[in-house]
Amino acid sequence: MTQPKFAPQISVPATYMRGGTSKGTFFKLSDLPKRCQVAGEARDKFLLRVIGSPDPYGKQIDGLGNGSSSTSKTVILSKSEKDDHDVNYLFGQVNIAKPMIDWAGNCGNLTAAVGACAINMGLVAAQKIADSATSGICEVRIWQQNIGKTIIAHVPVYQDEQGNVQVQETGDFELDGVTFPAAEVKIEFIDPVDSSSAMFPTNNLVDDFDVSGCGLSADSVKATFISAGIPTIFLKAEDLGLTGTELQSEVNSDSQLLAKLETIRALGGVAMGLFKDVTEAQSSQHIPKIAWVAPAASYTASSGSNVSANDINLVVRAMSMGQLHHAMMGTAAVAIAAAATTQGTLVNQAAGAGELNEVRFGHPSGTLLVGGKTEQVDGRWQAKKVSMSRSARRIMVGEVFVAADAF
Repeated sequence: MTQPKFAPQISVPATYMRGGTSKGTFFKLSDLPKRCQVAGEARDKFLLRVIGSPDPYGKQIDGLGNGSSSTSKTVILSKSEKDDHDVNYLFGQVNIAKPMIDWAGNCGNLTAAVGACAINMGLVAAQKIADSATSGICEVRIWQQNIGKTIIAHVPVYQDEQGNVQVQETGDFELDGVTFPAAEVKIEFIDPVDSSSAMFPTNNLVDDFDVSGCGLSADSVKATFISAGIPTIFLKAEDLGLTGTELQSEVNSDSQLLAKLETIRALGGVAMGLFKDVTEAQSSQHIPKIAWVAPAASYTASSGSNVSANDINLVVRAMSMGQLHHAMMGTAAVAIAAAATTQGTLVNQAAGAGELNEVRFGHPSGTLLVGGKTEQVDGRWQAKKVSMSRSARRIMVGEVFVAADAF
């Protein structure tokens, strides 16, 4: 009998889904190999191999990633034992070129797919699903394990000919950055900032931010540092020598600009208390995010469609894993909503200032409407709720194969 010269492949059940403007590979925790069901080297090595990282070519050809931060993502779901929650959601941002997975933050875009995936994986109580047939909406309460927060997904459902309740994935909701319409999924981020934590970690709505040595025209610029959804540094586009209407090709092909933005991001991480020094930014690509804002302006989106200044409140561009995002990260959209609805921040100023409870902002692929409610409690700003609409759908359900000795 001929023995294999190399370890054979093993298969693991998986679901490949689009959520918002991202795609990711979803697993049920109990389906993972035993040693990958807990945090550690084995789990990371398994997921890296699934996605196809690290890849010095930057394409992830030998995995399910597609060579961009928006698609180099993994999700692990499990039934929640927390009171009043249906499913635990753990997110991993897989580095494309390095053997590294960042578990520090959430993916707001893939959040839109979690509720539907949890229903299809049998992680939501059957009675709850059956009861949702009347309203046509199944309210899935999600415990986001990375950040310890509650998220509510309002998943549309329908009753098939056999009387079974199914997730409604097709529809006419259009999301800029996604080619085809689908069913609308409303997402609510509940208390995205801990009451014991500072939404503005420097205790200021606007800071004088020391950027000396970063190659800007001034050694100090105005910045809003916020921790809502995901820690984010907001700057004025003009202070970076930008307009806020840039597309990916303009930014991602400019190595000097990318290096400048990464240096500023590292300094911002120190200012926010996330890093002790700038060198720690190298191992934390997922947080903080850096974004720039400007008043509403007309521009041509990456799809070729025209975005009118009359239809938006402001323009925002944000970096993800060292590249300009093709649309907007969901977690950064939470930060935008929280900052825009807090009077005095740079985001609020760019949106016209004043009291706002929602804003529509322009991003490279089009526009997005987000809502928020912030308030001061005992002198501390808190975001009570942030909401937005996304869409999601299954692309593939089956098995993913990896070499048995890869992890």
